[in-house]
Amino acid sequence: MRRLVFVIAVVFAVFLSVEAQTSFTVGTASAPRGQKTTGSIEVPAGVDAALSIPVAVVNGAKPGPVLALVAGAHGTEYTSIIALEKLIGLLNPAEISGTVIIVPLINIQSFEQKVPHVNPVDKKSMNRFYPGKIDGTQTERAAYLITKEVVEKCDHLIDLHGGDLDESLRPYSYWTKTGNEKQDAISREMLLAFGLDHIIISTDRPKDPQASRYLENTATTRGKPSITAEAGHAGTVETDDLNALINGCLSVMRYLKMRPGQAQMIEHPVWIEKVVTVASDQNGIFYPLVKRGTYIEQGMKIGYVTDYVGKTIFEARAPVAGVVLYVCAVPSMTKGATIANLGVVAK
Repeated sequence: MRRLVFVIAVVFAVFLSVEAQTSFTVGTASAPRGQKTTGSIEVPAGVDAALSIPVAVVNGAKPGPVLALVAGAHGTEYTSIIALEKLIGLLNPAEISGTVIIVPLINIQSFEQKVPHVNPVDKKSMNRFYPGKIDGTQTERAAYLITKEVVEKCDHLIDLHGGDLDESLRPYSYWTKTGNEKQDAISREMLLAFGLDHIIISTDRPKDPQASRYLENTATTRGKPSITAEAGHAGTVETDDLNALINGCLSVMRYLKMRPGQAQMIEHPVWIEKVVTVASDQNGIFYPLVKRGTYIEQGMKIGYVTDYVGKTIFEARAPVAGVVLYVCAVPSMTKGATIANLGVVAK
């Protein structure tokens, strides 16, 4: 009898071990192999309020890599948020090899209150305080738990963004060059698979994993090939932008052999070697003279600012030749605020 009890205990332990290996858990979302589930990453209260960040886990029927898809660090970059919400419904675990972690909306208060750029709880950008700290403000605590629950559990990461309420943005993505040739080659291939035709080469991101600052950079400094992709502008959710993000994520999954089929790699992207910001030196009303995606020459007038009775008080001219990555989408302008970001095309 004692031997039978022992055998049963061993079998049960093995069963639990196998179950632990085939289930995948992020926060309160735990999906067995071949299933999809939703839950939350619970950020506890601290110096300010608690936060519950929604998460979905799609655990494929077959083993494979773990890909994290994250959006909504800026809660009014709507296209990226909607893209991931739709992907949660689109992905079928039976067709997937590996696991997909989806975090569609981090900055819930920004989304609900329609506040661009920052978390209204602590006035901090939720993509500037990684890897975070558990005893910090809400933004820092959220960053800490996303680092632990998402970044450290994935093999690859895609961080989705877009033009905020005041940004008329043309789609583009970022390639962070780390100096690790193998990692950089994979992230470059992920970008080409994603399919946006303008790619910014980023070489100045922090190298210290304990001061990584950005979500995507938190992954790259931990040896995980990762990219940032942006589409959507000025509070709109346009079909073309939405499809670009959804199809880009699906194509990267094909590149990673997580979905059947061949990734369609973009063949002739425009590589951007640096981004130059044009800022206003006056408060006033902004009038743009260029649109997102326009190619401009050095010295070209790209907009102007008037006072509140119509007198021109500042003219914005392009300090370099390049492409308008985004231009201010609203008339409100303050001293030091961005008028436009210009991408200098690599030679």
